[in-house]
Amino acid sequence: MDSMTSSIGGPGADAADPATEAPGRVGILLCHGFTGSPSSMQPWADRLTAEGHRVRLPLLPGHGTSWQEMNDTTFDDWLAAVTAALAELSRDCELVFVAGLSMGGTLALRLAELYPDRVAGLILVNPSVMTTRLDAKFAPVLRRITPLLRRVRPSLPGIVDDIKKPGVQEDGYDRIPIVAALSLQQAWPVVRGDLPKVTAPLLLLHSVVDHVVEPENAAIVLAEVSSKDKREVLLDNSYHVATLDNDAELIFDESIDFIRRVMAG
Repeated sequence: MDSMTSSIGGPGADAADPATEAPGRVGILLCHGFTGSPSSMQPWADRLTAEGHRVRLPLLPGHGTSWQEMNDTTFDDWLAAVTAALAELSRDCELVFVAGLSMGGTLALRLAELYPDRVAGLILVNPSVMTTRLDAKFAPVLRRITPLLRRVRPSLPGIVDDIKKPGVQEDGYDRIPIVAALSLQQAWPVVRGDLPKVTAPLLLLHSVVDHVVEPENAAIVLAEVSSKDKREVLLDNSYHVATLDNDAELIFDESIDFIRRVMAG
């Protein structure tokens, strides 16, 4: 990861965007999570489209193929994809909301930091801006030996399917590509450092029990953004991938109410 910035006129989002287009004055950009896929957000996209909104749900680079391919991508690549989708929606819609799950929330926050005039509102589900895991302390050293990691230890066991609801699975990788994960860890301090630049209305929904993203993340975001309009919603019956879990309908309902309220304001 080099710049942590992206041009709003950059290359188009991945053509594999599965969301249905709908004409409307409101555009909504949905960002999926690390090693995940648009399928984790598709029910949400369908609900928003049914409301008459124009929805974009891009497949992030390195996702939807193999974890080996993802190891050749970085946070800047993922940011470029969502930036392009934001540019498209901004051309076609009067208001654009950005929503994200997990790392998708990290990307959503970065867009709000870089383009505050283009983001009418933020909707975050279990976003990440830091970690308390011990392995993160070794990230600077690991980044210096990236070529060796690619050969000796290119991946770790995956983090997908942290879902409380029985019989539901997330369509994601069963391995964590280490080089890509290090890029995300490198992005966190930059995103967190710029949280005061976030002024857009914020709806933050987070699971009480999350085995992937620590609850400190939600507290940090709420405390450090400059948004005057902030609403926190606790998800009592879901784990990390809450958009596919027992509280999914609550997320959809809250997001629709939030969008209506911001539009009215």
